[in-house]
Amino acid sequence: MARYRGPTCKLARRAGTDLFLKSPVRALDSKCKFDRPPGFKAGARRPRVTVYGTQLREKQKLRHMYGLMEKQFHSYYIAAAQAKGSTGETLLQLLESRLDSVVYRMGFGITRAEARQLVGHNAVLVNGSKVNIASYQVKPGDEITVRERCRGQLRIKSALEIAEQLGFVPWVDVDSKAFKGVLKSVPDRAELSQEIDESLVVALYSK
Repeated sequence: MARYRGPTCKLARRAGTDLFLKSPVRALDSKCKFDRPPGFKAGARRPRVTVYGTQLREKQKLRHMYGLMEKQFHSYYIAAAQAKGSTGETLLQLLESRLDSVVYRMGFGITRAEARQLVGHNAVLVNGSKVNIASYQVKPGDEITVRERCRGQLRIKSALEIAEQLGFVPWVDVDSKAFKGVLKSVPDRAELSQEIDESLVVALYSK
Protein backbone atom coordinates (compact mmCIF):
# COMPACT_ATOMS: atom_id res chain seq x y z
CA MET A 1 0.00 0.00 0.00
CA ALA A 2 1.21 3.51 -0.82
CA ARG A 3 2.62 5.59 2.00
CA TYR A 4 3.42 9.27 2.41
CA ARG A 5 7.17 9.66 1.82
CA GLY A 6 7.49 13.42 2.13
CA PRO A 7 8.75 15.53 5.05
CA THR A 8 6.83 14.78 8.25
CA CYS A 9 7.52 18.25 9.58
CA LYS A 10 5.44 19.69 6.74
CA LEU A 11 2.46 17.58 7.82
CA ALA A 12 2.83 18.74 11.42
CA ARG A 13 2.99 22.39 10.36
CA ARG A 14 -0.11 22.01 8.19
CA ALA A 15 -1.98 20.37 11.08
CA GLY A 16 -0.73 22.98 13.52
CA THR A 17 0.24 20.36 16.11
CA ASP A 18 2.66 17.50 16.77
CA LEU A 19 1.47 14.36 14.95
CA PHE A 20 4.03 12.17 16.78
CA LEU A 21 5.65 11.17 13.49
CA LYS A 22 9.16 11.55 14.91
CA SER A 23 10.98 10.31 17.98
CA PRO A 24 9.93 12.21 21.14
CA VAL A 25 13.63 12.62 21.91
CA ARG A 26 13.91 15.01 19.00
CA ALA A 27 12.12 18.25 19.85
CA LEU A 28 9.83 18.47 16.87
CA ASP A 29 8.45 21.88 17.75
CA SER A 30 11.96 23.35 17.84
CA LYS A 31 12.24 22.72 14.11
CA CYS A 32 8.62 22.87 13.02
CA LYS A 33 6.89 26.18 13.54
CA PHE A 34 3.32 25.06 14.12
CA ASP A 35 2.04 28.62 13.81
CA ARG A 36 3.57 28.87 10.33
CA PRO A 37 1.79 26.54 7.89
CA PRO A 38 3.48 25.60 4.59
CA GLY A 39 3.56 28.62 2.28
CA PHE A 40 3.45 31.07 5.21
CA LYS A 41 4.85 34.52 4.51
CA ALA A 42 5.45 37.08 7.21
CA GLY A 43 2.93 39.89 6.95
CA ALA A 44 0.82 38.03 4.44
CA ARG A 45 -2.92 37.89 4.92
CA ARG A 46 -4.12 34.49 6.07
CA PRO A 47 -6.90 32.97 3.98
CA ARG A 48 -10.27 32.53 5.64
CA VAL A 49 -10.84 28.95 6.80
CA THR A 50 -14.29 27.62 5.91
CA VAL A 51 -16.27 25.04 7.89
CA TYR A 52 -15.42 22.45 5.26
CA GLY A 53 -11.75 23.43 5.46
CA THR A 54 -11.76 22.96 9.23
CA GLN A 55 -13.35 19.53 8.91
CA LEU A 56 -10.95 18.50 6.16
CA ARG A 57 -7.93 19.63 8.15
CA GLU A 58 -9.05 17.61 11.16
CA LYS A 59 -9.57 14.52 9.02
CA GLN A 60 -6.16 14.91 7.42
CA LYS A 61 -4.56 15.40 10.82
CA LEU A 62 -6.05 12.16 12.15
CA ARG A 63 -5.25 10.26 8.97
CA HIS A 64 -1.61 11.32 8.97
CA MET A 65 -1.28 10.65 12.68
CA TYR A 66 -2.11 6.98 12.10
CA GLY A 67 -0.26 6.81 8.77
CA LEU A 68 -3.21 5.80 6.60
CA MET A 69 -4.15 6.56 3.02
CA GLU A 70 -7.59 7.97 2.27
CA LYS A 71 -9.26 4.76 1.08
CA GLN A 72 -8.23 2.77 4.15
CA PHE A 73 -9.11 5.60 6.53
CA HIS A 74 -12.57 5.93 4.97
CA SER A 75 -13.15 2.19 5.41
CA TYR A 76 -12.54 2.63 9.15
CA TYR A 77 -15.14 5.40 9.22
CA ILE A 78 -17.70 3.15 7.49
CA ALA A 79 -17.02 0.37 10.01
CA ALA A 80 -17.39 2.85 12.89
CA ALA A 81 -20.63 4.26 11.46
CA GLN A 82 -22.13 0.77 11.23
CA ALA A 83 -21.20 -0.12 14.82
CA LYS A 84 -23.24 0.74 17.89
CA GLY A 85 -22.37 3.76 19.98
CA SER A 86 -20.59 7.00 19.11
CA THR A 87 -19.18 6.89 15.59
CA GLY A 88 -16.29 9.21 16.42
CA GLU A 89 -15.22 7.33 19.53
CA THR A 90 -15.53 3.97 17.76
CA LEU A 91 -13.39 5.30 14.92
CA LEU A 92 -10.61 6.24 17.33
CA GLN A 93 -10.87 2.87 19.08
CA LEU A 94 -10.58 1.00 15.79
CA LEU A 95 -7.48 3.00 14.90
CA GLU A 96 -5.92 2.41 18.31
CA SER A 97 -6.63 -1.33 18.05
CA ARG A 98 -4.55 -1.70 14.90
CA LEU A 99 -1.54 -3.93 15.51
CA ASP A 100 0.95 -1.23 14.54
CA SER A 101 -0.70 1.23 16.95
CA VAL A 102 -0.65 -1.32 19.80
CA VAL A 103 3.02 -2.13 19.13
CA TYR A 104 3.73 1.61 19.19
CA ARG A 105 1.80 2.14 22.42
CA MET A 106 3.72 -0.74 24.03
CA GLY A 107 6.97 1.03 23.23
CA PHE A 108 8.44 -1.50 20.84
CA GLY A 109 8.59 1.16 18.11
CA ILE A 110 9.51 4.80 18.64
CA THR A 111 6.90 5.90 16.08
CA ARG A 112 3.92 4.24 14.42
CA ALA A 113 5.89 4.05 11.18
CA GLU A 114 8.65 2.11 12.92
CA ALA A 115 6.09 -0.11 14.65
CA ARG A 116 4.49 -0.81 11.26
CA GLN A 117 7.90 -1.79 9.91
CA LEU A 118 8.46 -4.19 12.81
CA VAL A 119 5.13 -5.84 12.10
CA GLY A 120 5.85 -6.08 8.38
CA HIS A 121 9.26 -7.64 9.08
CA ASN A 122 7.73 -10.42 11.20
CA ALA A 123 9.26 -9.09 14.41
CA VAL A 124 6.16 -9.48 16.59
CA LEU A 125 3.86 -12.31 17.62
CA VAL A 126 0.20 -12.10 18.60
CA ASN A 127 -0.73 -14.79 21.13
CA GLY A 128 2.34 -16.73 20.02
CA SER A 129 1.47 -16.64 16.32
CA LYS A 130 3.24 -14.63 13.62
CA VAL A 131 1.17 -11.72 12.30
CA ASN A 132 2.67 -9.34 9.74
CA ILE A 133 -0.44 -7.31 8.89
CA ALA A 134 -0.28 -3.82 10.40
CA SER A 135 -4.06 -3.36 10.21
CA TYR A 136 -4.76 -6.54 12.20
CA GLN A 137 -7.30 -5.71 14.92
CA VAL A 138 -5.96 -6.57 18.36
CA LYS A 139 -8.57 -7.61 20.92
CA PRO A 140 -8.49 -7.02 24.69
CA GLY A 141 -6.54 -9.84 26.30
CA ASP A 142 -4.29 -10.43 23.28
CA GLU A 143 -0.59 -10.73 24.08
CA ILE A 144 1.96 -9.02 21.85
CA THR A 145 5.52 -10.36 21.99
CA VAL A 146 8.71 -9.33 20.23
CA ARG A 147 10.24 -12.39 18.59
CA GLU A 148 13.33 -13.63 20.39
CA ARG A 149 15.57 -13.23 17.36
CA CYS A 150 14.65 -9.53 17.16
CA ARG A 151 15.11 -8.58 20.82
CA GLY A 152 18.73 -7.62 20.33
CA GLN A 153 17.88 -4.82 17.90
CA LEU A 154 19.08 -1.50 19.26
CA ARG A 155 16.06 0.38 17.93
CA ILE A 156 13.67 -1.81 19.93
CA LYS A 157 15.74 -1.53 23.11
CA SER A 158 16.05 2.24 22.66
CA ALA A 159 12.32 2.63 22.01
CA LEU A 160 11.48 0.64 25.16
CA GLU A 161 13.82 2.73 27.28
CA ILE A 162 12.19 5.94 26.07
CA ALA A 163 8.69 4.50 26.57
CA GLU A 164 9.55 3.55 30.16
CA GLN A 165 10.78 7.09 30.83
CA LEU A 166 7.65 8.68 29.35
CA GLY A 167 5.25 6.10 30.80
CA PHE A 168 2.88 3.68 29.08
CA VAL A 169 -0.73 4.39 28.24
CA PRO A 170 -3.24 2.92 30.75
CA TRP A 171 -4.87 0.45 28.34
CA VAL A 172 -1.71 -1.68 27.88
CA ASP A 173 0.30 -3.73 30.36
CA VAL A 174 3.94 -4.08 29.32
CA ASP A 175 6.74 -6.28 30.65
CA SER A 176 9.73 -4.59 29.05
CA LYS A 177 12.22 -7.17 30.34
CA ALA A 178 10.27 -9.97 28.68
CA PHE A 179 9.59 -7.86 25.55
CA LYS A 180 5.87 -8.50 25.74
CA GLY A 181 2.65 -6.73 26.57
CA VAL A 182 -1.10 -7.25 26.82
CA LEU A 183 -3.89 -5.04 25.52
CA LYS A 184 -5.95 -4.71 28.71
CA SER A 185 -8.92 -2.94 27.15
CA VAL A 186 -10.08 -0.70 24.36
CA PRO A 187 -9.22 2.89 25.37
CA ASP A 188 -11.96 5.23 26.54
CA ARG A 189 -12.31 8.55 24.77
CA ALA A 190 -11.06 10.38 27.86
CA GLU A 191 -7.79 8.44 27.67
CA LEU A 192 -7.05 9.56 24.11
CA SER A 193 -5.69 12.85 22.84
CA GLN A 194 -7.94 15.81 23.51
CA GLU A 195 -6.39 17.65 20.55
CA ILE A 196 -8.42 15.44 18.21
CA ASP A 197 -11.97 16.57 17.40
CA GLU A 198 -13.41 13.43 15.84
CA SER A 199 -16.85 15.06 15.51
CA LEU A 200 -15.45 17.17 12.68
CA VAL A 201 -14.35 14.02 10.85
CA VAL A 202 -17.80 12.48 11.30
CA ALA A 203 -19.45 15.68 10.07
CA LEU A 204 -17.22 15.68 6.98
CA TYR A 205 -17.97 12.10 5.97
CA SER A 206 -21.68 12.22 6.83
CA LYS A 207 -22.46 14.92 4.27
